[in-house]
Amino acid sequence: MNILATILIVIIFIVVVISKFKIHPFIVLLLSSVLTGFLIGLDGSELIQKINEGFGKTLSSIGIIIAFGSIVGVFLEKSGGTAKIAKVILELIGEKKSPLAMNLTGIFVSIPVYCDSGFVILSSLNKALSKKTGIPLTVYAVALSTGLYVSHVFIPPTPGPLAAAAVLGADLGLVILWGLALAIPVAFVGYLWGKQFDTALDIEKTDDNISTEKLPNEVNKNSLYVFLPIFVPILLISLQSLANYPSQLFGSGILYNLLHFTGNPIVALFIGVLLASKLITKKITVDTRLEWVSNALKEAGIIILITGAGGAFGSVLKAGNIGQVLASELSDLQAGIFLPFLLAAILKTAQGSSTVAIITSATIIAPLMNSLGLQDDVSRALTVLAIGAGAMTVSHINDSYFWVVSQFSGLDTKSTLKSHTIATLLQGITAISILSVIQFIMS
Repeated sequence: MNILATILIVIIFIVVVISKFKIHPFIVLLLSSVLTGFLIGLDGSELIQKINEGFGKTLSSIGIIIAFGSIVGVFLEKSGGTAKIAKVILELIGEKKSPLAMNLTGIFVSIPVYCDSGFVILSSLNKALSKKTGIPLTVYAVALSTGLYVSHVFIPPTPGPLAAAAVLGADLGLVILWGLALAIPVAFVGYLWGKQFDTALDIEKTDDNISTEKLPNEVNKNSLYVFLPIFVPILLISLQSLANYPSQLFGSGILYNLLHFTGNPIVALFIGVLLASKLITKKITVDTRLEWVSNALKEAGIIILITGAGGAFGSVLKAGNIGQVLASELSDLQAGIFLPFLLAAILKTAQGSSTVAIITSATIIAPLMNSLGLQDDVSRALTVLAIGAGAMTVSHINDSYFWVVSQFSGLDTKSTLKSHTIATLLQGITAISILSVIQFIMS
């Protein structure tokens, strides 16, 4: 019970310091590591050693991947690739179902681009479509925000699920495949909720005269080319997972070795960077391209540091054998993947950041995987997604994404709570329900 009390104290500490005192999550997670170390009786030198080990080990596994993913995202954003993706999907589905088109666009765009950036980029298209079709902007706002959100919490190389997969030892290819399968129905739930708003809520009147013809048009090659930086890395990573199956689908010769190499996340994302760089036309100067890469690395650096701090926290937890103690305390609790979901939901709702909620939850859950009956490959992948489901439940006023959706859609706070926030609650509940059924079938 002392260990359980320690975990509770540390969770409360994380929530209060981040949400009330507005201290950066990187600092908070390192402070939490120190606090936990002293509470479980580690001496100073051992504590520092474990923090360094956990930090370094985590960054060595995913630091480069996050950096490459950020570069792909920035290139797609700056080149107009994300807007081009939206236009392609819109042309395929048609204007009458344009909110659904924006929902699907969100799923694809948010794989390499952070959800808040994706919403900012595509908000002008939302407004243009609303004016053209007469469909309230609220419908488009919820459809897009919920589509973007699912990839943000479910599909690597988005940093949150990528870090969780590393911490829990989950197969990255399985996480991607199950994440893609889960993302579609969960995004559709958000779209259905958005459709409930047949009349606009408290929309601010704007004089924006935005036309779909004015979307960025600097993308090189044809429209389908913009999808390659997203799908080629995902395909390569997924093929590596299939190649590593005991059934040896691709044998054990040259093809296997090739897929094993190109499917390594670092190699796959580097190929994605090369494909994304081909989107840039000759009109863009070399200095501008270098600036884009620098901005991407700055953005990635923050996430990498938070992830590393999460790894340090996990290393301290393992040093105190917290996993064994919690396993014995929770051995009779048949919670399965519901416990990771609940923990992430509490952290998300309390402090606002989905990425922090995912990393912290994965760190705490990692020592409990065996006692929860989640030790096989599929269960580990489903646990990553369960944590992601909790980390989207719910997005409200302490979440920066909430305010991006609100401000770029002309919604007041009350209206955003009714539309976006309730949508994320329904998405989280839907996701854990689907995952529970999958776990029951697979067990």
